[in-house]
Amino acid sequence: MKTATYFWSFRLSPTLLAAFLLLVPMAAQAATVRVVVPARDIPRGEVIGETDLTYATVDGNSLMSGVPTKIEEVAGMQARRVLSAGQTFRGDDVRRPIVITKGQTVTMQFSAPGVELVAMGRAMSEGGIGDTVTIQNPASFRMIAATVTAPGVVRANGGPISAPAKLARR
Repeated sequence: MKTATYFWSFRLSPTLLAAFLLLVPMAAQAATVRVVVPARDIPRGEVIGETDLTYATVDGNSLMSGVPTKIEEVAGMQARRVLSAGQTFRGDDVRRPIVITKGQTVTMQFSAPGVELVAMGRAMSEGGIGDTVTIQNPASFRMIAATVTAPGVVRANGGPISAPAKLARR
């Protein structure tokens, strides 16, 4: 059995070699990313304003996913935990400001073609404007999924979350 040996050889022209050496430092510089960081310590639960944020440059190779890169993505949000000045944070560390709390009495709005109903309900979860929360109808004790539209106001998304348990007849 014969064993074949291959030897690959190629030459770089001096111009191509110089261009390659110039590009290597540029690639290392391109690995940095501009991200949003707090300009000061932001306590948990505080609504973040544009003046509370600034930009920092970090190494893109060690960057976690979900780190905000635009101030507009974070301004107006509420801190879920303490955000330290100058430290990166993830998008999961902020949320929409809570306008409905668990146990709060809310106004439920239902609408169908030609019909508009308004009823009271009890929030079983908390949420901000645009979030989906669970609301209990106090008359039927059914759970309803609803979207928060304003403080204390939700719009029903559809029917009950789950069918009520049927009682067995004997």
